[in-house]
Amino acid sequence: MGLGVLDDTKLQHVPGTATLEDDIQRADAAYNGRLKHDKSGIILVPQPSDDPNDPLNWSLWRRDLILFVLSLLSVIASTLSPLLAANTLTLALHFGRTFTAVALLTGYHLLGVGIAGFIFVPSARVWGKRHLYLLGTVMLIVSSAWGGASGRNYASLLWARIFQGVALAPFEALVNASVGDLYFVHERGKRMALSNLALFGGAFFTPVLVGKITHTIGWQWTFYMIAIFAGALLPVVVLFVPETAFRRDDHLNTDTATTDNRRLEVGGQELDTQGATHSQHSSIEEPAHDASVRHLKSDYPNSSVPAKASFAASLLPFNGRKTDENFFKLLLRPFPLFLHPGILWACLIQGTMIGWTVMIGIVLAAIMLGPPLWFNEVKTGYMYTGAFVGAILGFMLAGVLSDWSAKLMTRRNRGIYEPEFRLVLVLPQLLFGCAGLYGFGITSANTARYGWFWPDFFFALEVMGMVLGAVASALYIVDAHRDLAVEAFTCLLVFKNIFSFGLTWSGYGWLVRYGIKGPFMAIASVQVVVCALTVLMYVFGKRNRSFFARHDILRMVHLR
Repeated sequence: MGLGVLDDTKLQHVPGTATLEDDIQRADAAYNGRLKHDKSGIILVPQPSDDPNDPLNWSLWRRDLILFVLSLLSVIASTLSPLLAANTLTLALHFGRTFTAVALLTGYHLLGVGIAGFIFVPSARVWGKRHLYLLGTVMLIVSSAWGGASGRNYASLLWARIFQGVALAPFEALVNASVGDLYFVHERGKRMALSNLALFGGAFFTPVLVGKITHTIGWQWTFYMIAIFAGALLPVVVLFVPETAFRRDDHLNTDTATTDNRRLEVGGQELDTQGATHSQHSSIEEPAHDASVRHLKSDYPNSSVPAKASFAASLLPFNGRKTDENFFKLLLRPFPLFLHPGILWACLIQGTMIGWTVMIGIVLAAIMLGPPLWFNEVKTGYMYTGAFVGAILGFMLAGVLSDWSAKLMTRRNRGIYEPEFRLVLVLPQLLFGCAGLYGFGITSANTARYGWFWPDFFFALEVMGMVLGAVASALYIVDAHRDLAVEAFTCLLVFKNIFSFGLTWSGYGWLVRYGIKGPFMAIASVQVVVCALTVLMYVFGKRNRSFFARHDILRMVHLR
């Protein structure tokens, strides 16, 4: 048992488990140093190929630049979901509709995200992610301009919101998976926190600006400004975001293999992870593509090493298939994966907290605009300042804890890394998130006594919990089930958006019928139970990974 994670007796190596450190006292001398590793001695997982077009061979600054551009776009795209949060009363009066009808402008938008994700994700598996990032940016521009020009046509704005959801889908579904494409296991923690900050954190600052923009120049300009900023970023995406998906030989994916006898070709030698050499070719070091990584020179003939792609070639939206699998089989894959305990756990940890955040948005619109506070759209928008601060603090905490805790636990586990070590982030999610839900329900139900500050404070705590859960679930999926990461993120995307859609459909009705405190006491208690499931996932996670490595659920239903 490694720090409470039950060992598996069925497989020599369980997918996801990895050796991240050269431990001289534990490793065979022939093994030590033969695998590619960084200067600090951490073995690179997965192992990079000798192909210069492999993203893992790109310099760290280039990989970070790609992630930075995708994160900027994610900030712009993620503003779409809460775009109308501060404008509920304004739009209700403008269109002569009920609060529920205005809430459904966000609900159907979220439904558009979920449905588009089903189509975009298999497309990403077959042809890569670049064409979808380009398509998403273009749709972001067009649908936002359309929304601003809707005038008094509610149906036109509704369809614009749906297509804005389609535009958001590539970023929400694929950016976290791109982190898995671009970085080794030990590099992912802070980068995953950054990508999730972009996807979720920026969204909470949106209503702060939207309220002021609406009050000053009209709600239409909230749409037009997104179109303008997205238009400015389009050439940056074209020039600086190449394809991140790469067809790497299976023997290099040391984290997803199912046996310890994973044969690697390093420096012309064929060796397994026990360090046994299978040929007598010599190996020497060559200058690394990234100075922080030690690469070993290959003895392959020069003709067998692909040439580095030109800059012009990197501008193309497609650069070949990334898998030979059937598109329609890939389209159906997410459905059976909802039965996978690890993926279902991630859906619950991330999706429920996001849904409760949407629920809080409905409450803010309902209670702040009426007595006793009588907020206008500007003050209602300012209520999201607490949520934004909570998001920043949550991602700072996640960024500090994610890699630090994983490395500490790996050292304590004698150099063996288990993906379940990522689940410790759920502890602060339980502390902050559930306290935020309970506190918000109590204080927002009596604003005459508590005013606006305490609901805003507890909203910040809830968002801190939400982002910690988002980072924990995303890291666990990438590290434990990297071969299924794209489909797993589709499951997360669909679950959280359909769940949130359901809350926009019925949430306001619950508040009218039952008040504020009762529903929030119930959902906070549900979240406690959801967080408690993490104990089972932590203890039995490795055996779960082993079971599904031996009983491939996709092969059982003939989708692999």
